[in-house]
Amino acid sequence: MSDPNTPKLSDDVIRLYDRFTHGAMDRRAFFERLTGLAGSVAAATALLPLLQNDYARAETVRPDDPRLVAEEKVAIPGSDAGLTGYLVGPKDRARRPAMVMIHENRGLNPHIRDMTRRGALAGYLTLGIDALSPEGGTPADEDKAREMIGQLNAETAARRIAAAVRFLGSHPLSTGKVGAMGFCWGGGMVNAVLAIEPALAAGVSYYGRQIPAERVAGIRGALQLHYAGKDERINAGIPAYRAALEAAGKSFELHLYDGVDHAFNNDTNAARYDAAAAKLAWERSLAFLARHLGAPAPTG
Repeated sequence: MSDPNTPKLSDDVIRLYDRFTHGAMDRRAFFERLTGLAGSVAAATALLPLLQNDYARAETVRPDDPRLVAEEKVAIPGSDAGLTGYLVGPKDRARRPAMVMIHENRGLNPHIRDMTRRGALAGYLTLGIDALSPEGGTPADEDKAREMIGQLNAETAARRIAAAVRFLGSHPLSTGKVGAMGFCWGGGMVNAVLAIEPALAAGVSYYGRQIPAERVAGIRGALQLHYAGKDERINAGIPAYRAALEAAGKSFELHLYDGVDHAFNNDTNAARYDAAAAKLAWERSLAFLARHLGAPAPTG
């Protein structure tokens, strides 16, 4: 953890929260089980702020950062009506490699918007896609957002993101080289979109669900995978995925971060964020994208 004052939560509590946030139970069942683990309603109530995202911590790059130019709700053609994204690029408006930033199962929330600005500050024309925009957009209520993501057909979502890749590839401020970075649900989408969209040159997947082995043959771009050592749910799929990627001769690299939890990159979540792992993964991600998309000019 980056903050030594953050209380250490048990693995049982974090596993329970992970099951809740990924649809294995409703909020009432989650809180009942949390109460059992904590010992009382009062103790469970005290744990909730540590488990939930605190978006007051989301702005590591301010929305009005003078080095960047942002466009809200940019229309993305070639897919479902109403598909939009949050487009951010360096203020100099020079042509640069591009990147789609793909959200978790909470939609395009303040944290992913901040990650989009971080991508732009690293020198990429970066689009934070809202995969829920054709359904009206990401709601402020996280439970509702998770419900909407759960109802969104995975193939439909992948096609929407593939349209965003093509949009960036032809954008006048893009060099035509496009990558993608995704987290949790978005990490799974990176794997899926690489298998269907040949214009995606490189994908960075953070703790994302793997695609079936029979779909691996469709991958054309390079792939970088980041996994949390304590993430048993997602890590169960690593051996089969690695074997399929190797058998198909795909270009990939895999990094496992020991002792950290699913969502270790999310700095708005006190329970699971790990600053050291997040920093190393980000450095590896940018180096990987620079190799496969071309190193972007510095943002000044």
